[in-house]
Amino acid sequence: MHMTGLLCYTCGKSHPANPGLFVCPTCGGNLGVSYDMAALREESDLHRLLTAGRRDLFRYAHLLPIRSLESISPLVVGQTPLYQARRLGAAIGMDNVYLKDDSRMPSNSFKDRAGAVALAVAREQGASVIAAASTGNAGCSMACLCASVDLPCVVVVPESAPAPKLAQLAAYGAHVLAVRGTYDDACRVCRELCDETGWFNRMTGFNPYTREGKKTVSFELWEQFNEATPDRVVVSVGDGNIISGVWKGFCELYALGLIRSLPRIDCIQAEGSAAITHAIHALRATGDQIPDRWDALQVPAVRASTLADSISVDQPLDAIAAIRAVVESGGEAITVSDDAIAAAMPELARLSGVFAEPAAAAVWAGLRSMAADHRVDPEEVTVLLVTGSGLKDPRALNRFAVAAEVIDPVLTDALQAVSRMALPGT
Repeated sequence: MHMTGLLCYTCGKSHPANPGLFVCPTCGGNLGVSYDMAALREESDLHRLLTAGRRDLFRYAHLLPIRSLESISPLVVGQTPLYQARRLGAAIGMDNVYLKDDSRMPSNSFKDRAGAVALAVAREQGASVIAAASTGNAGCSMACLCASVDLPCVVVVPESAPAPKLAQLAAYGAHVLAVRGTYDDACRVCRELCDETGWFNRMTGFNPYTREGKKTVSFELWEQFNEATPDRVVVSVGDGNIISGVWKGFCELYALGLIRSLPRIDCIQAEGSAAITHAIHALRATGDQIPDRWDALQVPAVRASTLADSISVDQPLDAIAAIRAVVESGGEAITVSDDAIAAAMPELARLSGVFAEPAAAAVWAGLRSMAADHRVDPEEVTVLLVTGSGLKDPRALNRFAVAAEVIDPVLTDALQAVSRMALPGT
């Protein structure tokens, strides 16, 4: 293991990676895992070292905070497909649009990347129970992975969590607490529970090891683009932990000399849950593109309301790291309406064959908006992160639902029906 410690995203101070240390003891800011990059750069065959053997995200074990592979889940997490979405690109005049489809994960969510690493760290630390606060996906992911190793999992959700996600939690045998309140309330309860019981807290934007799992998507993109990088990666954002992980992954590849340039990282948020985007716009309005002190940056909370439950957050827990990802990469930060997100779900499915949940479809709504505003170059290689399956929350599609035409079981009725569908051969 090449981990050297933890570094605060807010005040910049370093700390040893002690069990249970999740936030900076100096300022309370979020911590990031640091590695001995100098030692890694001296490896004679760095590429082989980083990618040898496994066909899951633990192929990058030398850049993960685990001591051995004995603690990992037997489920295959990572190495998800990358598709060139030509029809999507053509719809907005872009030539090189790609989908990174993390709906193919064991629990059908990108969050399995975080859960896989969090589980391994928790088991190495001797955890008896893992707890998570979630709008659904992170909890389902943690419950799935815990079930694979017979480790109890407690998930705290807001009462509004979608029924399909609650059913998935029940199927995995999770112990579920539904809080009368928001996701932020669920986070507070989860943190207090863990403080009281000593359980391992997997909470996104609080536990630094979740970001380590999420950064592996950048390593996979590097391999899938033949050791190059796309021009931009478009990410839907709630707490900010995914986008901060994406940026961290590319920064580590750059620090190791494995890539020559860094991509722009674009932040897409729902209009009704856009604390991070508002903070980025406020920062850029001052003309201070990269502040001297991140601990001086304020991120006011919002009263979140959006159909995209996975990115519905009042006070983002990983706000500073997320803002740094966008600002340091020169990416865009935009909001999209719930109507645009809902429309993006069936359009993404029809034009690519990938059925995404609302939060995941938001990236397509965002790229559509950026293309219309000429914020992106039509020639840029652009990756959309599809972070969850549409089967997770199909409610948003109800407004587009079309009743099937009911016919008698005879050929003449079938032919009459299809003749109205403008299909070839009819």
